[in-house]
Amino acid sequence: MKRHIMPTFYAVFLTLTATLFLTACCNKKEQAESEPIPHAPDYADNSQWYIQDRNAAVDVFYIISTETGDYTTADGQVCHYADTRNDTIRAYMQSEMTGVDNLLCGDLNYFSPYYRQCTLESFVDEALANERMKMPMEDVRRSFDYYLKKLNHGRPFILMGFSQGAAAVVDLLKQMPDSVYSRMVAAYVFGWRVTDSDMAGTSHFRPALDSNDLGVTICYNSVRDNSCATPLISDGNRIAINPVNWCTDATPATLVSPISPDTVTATLDTVSKLLIVNGYTPDDYMIPLIGRDGNYHKLEISLYRQVLQRNIALRARTFTEVEN
Repeated sequence: MKRHIMPTFYAVFLTLTATLFLTACCNKKEQAESEPIPHAPDYADNSQWYIQDRNAAVDVFYIISTETGDYTTADGQVCHYADTRNDTIRAYMQSEMTGVDNLLCGDLNYFSPYYRQCTLESFVDEALANERMKMPMEDVRRSFDYYLKKLNHGRPFILMGFSQGAAAVVDLLKQMPDSVYSRMVAAYVFGWRVTDSDMAGTSHFRPALDSNDLGVTICYNSVRDNSCATPLISDGNRIAINPVNWCTDATPATLVSPISPDTVTATLDTVSKLLIVNGYTPDDYMIPLIGRDGNYHKLEISLYRQVLQRNIALRARTFTEVEN
């Protein structure tokens, strides 16, 4: 049997290539392992929650948006995730928790978990954002499981989140058991998207069609015009409704702004699924790093807070009436 002998230089080349490849993999692994990661929140610890128990029949479970930027740890490393035990970081997170509770929730019970959200800088690149959001999504899943087992006591609930928090709402809906979904009054996805991929394999994404349908998802993204959209947030969105008139067609709706002297008109673009806002004059853009002039992402709750508060109360009341 003839023996095939590999030329010596080729064998050396393969050996060096394999060595370099393994070294690179090891270095990458070591780098990933050395990246500072805050301790996971323990949701049996009350300090990892903002809770307002008002003895109401319905709960709101709210997941906050990105309130954290990259920061340097005590040992000089840059961290890309919120430390839920850091008082400075917690202050920003709690500010949104209390603000949304005051603006939207009225007499309903309110539960909002601290979680290791990824930082604002994570969203400069979609692939980076998708990778870094894995840890925050896992925290939110754990917090929601704890809420259901220890805090909810079988009550109906409203699921609600803004931006990164809205992405977590989408994630929860994709994995929610039918027995839990049957108690969900509605899901509010403020400033994010629900894609065909999200909706595949589950029947829990039912687009809201009016102001008081139940078990539905409410979603919208506000812009001055289509050119102001941010792809990561709104590209491929399949669910949208106008929160001013609760229509899914292009019927315009007028709103007296609670945050400026303007009267604005909101019209749903049924093709792009964007909410086109005309008449808002303050110079306001999204947020640093990924913001665009004319993108009203920061205003998704504050601009519509009056109609949203009424709608949340209406859906909660409708659910309890149907149940009784």
